[in-house]
Amino acid sequence: MESFWEKIWIYGGVAFFLIGVLYVYIRKLRRESKRVEEKIRVAKEEGLHEPVSLHPVVDVNSCIQSGACIRACPEHDILGIRNGKATVINASRCVGHGACFHACPTQAISLFIGTEKRGVDLPHVNQYFESNVKGIFIAGEMGGMGLIRNAVEQGRQAVNNLAKGIQHDSKADYDLVVVGAGPAGISATLEARRLNLKTVTLEQDTLGGTVASFPRSKIVMTSPMDLPLHGKVKLFETQKTELLDLWQKVTADNGISIQENKKVDKIEARNGHFKVFCHDGEEYITQKVLLAIGRRGTPRKLNVPGEDLPKVYYRLLEPEFISDKDVLVVGGGDSAVESALLLAPQNRVTLSYRKETFSRLKPKNKQSLEEAISEKKLDVLLNSNVTSIGETDVSLQFEDGKALEMQNDLVYIFAGGELPTEFLKNAGIAITRKFGEAILKHERR
Repeated sequence: MESFWEKIWIYGGVAFFLIGVLYVYIRKLRRESKRVEEKIRVAKEEGLHEPVSLHPVVDVNSCIQSGACIRACPEHDILGIRNGKATVINASRCVGHGACFHACPTQAISLFIGTEKRGVDLPHVNQYFESNVKGIFIAGEMGGMGLIRNAVEQGRQAVNNLAKGIQHDSKADYDLVVVGAGPAGISATLEARRLNLKTVTLEQDTLGGTVASFPRSKIVMTSPMDLPLHGKVKLFETQKTELLDLWQKVTADNGISIQENKKVDKIEARNGHFKVFCHDGEEYITQKVLLAIGRRGTPRKLNVPGEDLPKVYYRLLEPEFISDKDVLVVGGGDSAVESALLLAPQNRVTLSYRKETFSRLKPKNKQSLEEAISEKKLDVLLNSNVTSIGETDVSLQFEDGKALEMQNDLVYIFAGGELPTEFLKNAGIAITRKFGEAILKHERR
């Protein structure tokens, strides 16, 4: 039999080992917490900690520190572990993939829109995706849901709901007008074709909507989805080009033609129908309308002489085909900086920004910009505003009153987007400001 002292040595050794493991674990946890706290401090200084749209909120009582949410997120440093619980670091950089929501094993993450301090305007929509204007439905990002998979599902459900009110003896030209050809709009169009509804889809830009304006290699979807008339789409870590190719194929296979470059200016209710007015003068009379437009709205213009010249653009799609040009990029956000950096290697690029310093830039973009400036790969003009754009030049004015005229071939403007709030209000749709409300959360049983 083991002696008393032998037992003491054995149990003592085990206890010492466990204490050592616990000490190493706690020390590692503290180091990780300090790193995350430092990242949060920097994020607050750079204005990236406060969310601006859809973002994750962690229930610390349910979080078990699995780290699954962090591994699942295709972006960098959105979430981290602090004091044994998941926490948000750079909330304003969250683009609403929703991968963290689906990856959490304890359902501790919900997706919220707005905060107690910063409200987000959303149109009134009921559980059937119908607005307060009977006959006008809303799905996708405009309703607060920016996730591609969920937007696709909303587009399908909205059409199923509105189809129940279609009058087959109606004198309207169309059963349904879909406004927007992003994820929700494409899904809605496919579902309308499946239900044999006479439908036209109007897109102010090109097929894909906002997705089409993303950088070529950007990850836009992280989980599978069900697409009407196609079935399960088993794509993971999907890049923009893959998704656009899929939508092109599905619409072509089903004989669907999206009416591109058709900006809708106004919707009016007339005699039980709706009249949809487009910027080019065309009009559509329809029984129902589905708004599947993004929250970014129409690109904001500078409203200066010459802005309507064909050399002026509001997004950069194929920078590899642009070379040996004098290019002016206008703006101070990530889109402007990324575009300037993409164009700089093979062009003469100037970046104009109306403020004194760049703020809210992603750390990687900020570092790359500083390196490009120090290596004289591009010029930066702070405190400057474009005053006019000519065929071969562009004029700028500085805050101190000085003026500058530059030789110029191309102008790219990234001044943000004008939210379609007025467009919705003119159609009679009520707008509510949400201060931190859950858009997507797990049902607790």
